Amino acid sequence: QVQLVESGGGLVQAGGSLRLSCVASGRIFSINVMGWYRQAPGKQRELVATITSGGSTNYASTVKGRFTISRDNAKKTVYLQMNSLKPEDTAIYYCNANGLYTAWGPDDYWGQGTQVTVSS
Repeated sequence: QVQLVESGGGLVQAGGSLRLSCVASGRIFSINVMGWYRQAPGKQRELVATITSGGSTNYASTVKGRFTISRDNAKKTVYLQMNSLKPEDTAIYYCNANGLYTAWGPDDYWGQGTQVTVSS
């Protein structure tokens, strides 16, 4: 059974930093794209950043220059380094694995989410 488990969320003051981690476990052959999404209260879930297995990255314009996504393919782990945090970054952050291959083929998986709160 595949699981994505996030960690690293918490409460931080504006201007501070946090680093999120997400580990994928289970009988996984490979993962095409890993990424982070977030959902603030009363808003839809939105893309934060994604990274391919080859290292190509994509960022939302609201976080570009402040957040950095990276991954360790051998550890099936994706990271999100968040710097210069703003109160508007407050949300639940979800890890996503798209094109995660198991013996049953590719599928899309989500973590349970981790809360990030930025105080002003």
